[in-house]
Amino acid sequence: MDKNLRAEKLKMWTENLKKLEDSLNVVMQKKGAAAQEGDLSENAAYTMAIEDSETIRVQINEVKKIIADLEKS
Repeated sequence: MDKNLRAEKLKMWTENLKKLEDSLNVVMQKKGAAAQEGDLSENAAYTMAIEDSETIRVQINEVKKIIADLEKS
């Protein structure tokens, strides 16, 4: 892979990783706010925040793998 192309891809994926990490922080804040609303077993906002955080964590791990592969090449 061309050195410039690899550098551009690394930059793009690093920016994507930062956005995902920021999104995760927002979701975790929402989770905390929802947890303060009371009974968690019936709290849809809390459940949604958990599901969203799990989805974002999977995406973060995938992006980290892509970045690691790019750094190796």
